[in-house]
Amino acid sequence: MAYFLQQLINGITLGAIYGLIAIGYTMVYGIIGMINFAHGEVYMIGAFIALIAFLAATLLGGIDPAAGLVLALVATMVLTAVWGWAIERLAYRPLRGAPKLAPLISAIGMSIVLQNVVQITQGARVKPLPPVFQGGFTFLDGAVSVSWLKIAIVVLTVVLMTVFTLIIARTRLGRAQRATEQDMTMAALLGVDVDRIVSATFVMGAALAAVAGLMVTVYYGVIDFYIGFLAGIKAFTAAVLGGIGSLPGAMLGGLLIGMIEAMWSGYFSIEYKDVAAFSILVLVLLFRPTGLLGRPEVEKI
Repeated sequence: MAYFLQQLINGITLGAIYGLIAIGYTMVYGIIGMINFAHGEVYMIGAFIALIAFLAATLLGGIDPAAGLVLALVATMVLTAVWGWAIERLAYRPLRGAPKLAPLISAIGMSIVLQNVVQITQGARVKPLPPVFQGGFTFLDGAVSVSWLKIAIVVLTVVLMTVFTLIIARTRLGRAQRATEQDMTMAALLGVDVDRIVSATFVMGAALAAVAGLMVTVYYGVIDFYIGFLAGIKAFTAAVLGGIGSLPGAMLGGLLIGMIEAMWSGYFSIEYKDVAAFSILVLVLLFRPTGLLGRPEVEKI
């Protein structure tokens, strides 16, 4: 029982990270109906910016690690959001009226470009980060441990999920996003600045991916230029599993993928944890093609 609870805690922590990345996929798809396959690399860039910002604040600026982490979080969200805006302007906006295969190829090309840019500028070796958070608490006679870092990751994820859900549900920007999702042409005719709304969506998704990048950097303590590929694929899987286009679905899918990986790694061979996650996706889609919380797409005539 204790081992199961420990793996469950590990799975929730990992799933929270996947969920934040998955929200970026589902937001872009919900607005313009396209998959941003460069989103995994945005998350990777966020991890590198977080590492550089944290080390600059603590080693060069002499700031306390806790304060340095807060500054790194703000800098990472802002600078990564700029990358998200640039990707939309360069890889998506010029191809918005083109067949859907064109922006898909453009996004894949942007993904490869970003990988190589980071590899050239930062090197191919892994970049380490000393432990930032120490301590935690245990229960069941010390058999189950929960670090403060894991608690911080889950709490921050819940807060961001709540904030962004309220933004989309209750703000003017959110109403414009929902109108653009329903009918981009009609929204533009009614005075909605569609270009601004699409850019804002990319910026919001990139900011969430930046938080995930910071979490991974602090949680694992090592990053490299290739971490965005597999994490992006898994986050996309989480978005599809939960129902792409649904924010709660993206978070639910991320939690499920994280728990599947943790449980499989704990009880079976760790080499096949990715196979298990993708197999569950296939089984779910066989019975629910729209995902767990997805809605059937209504064709406009």
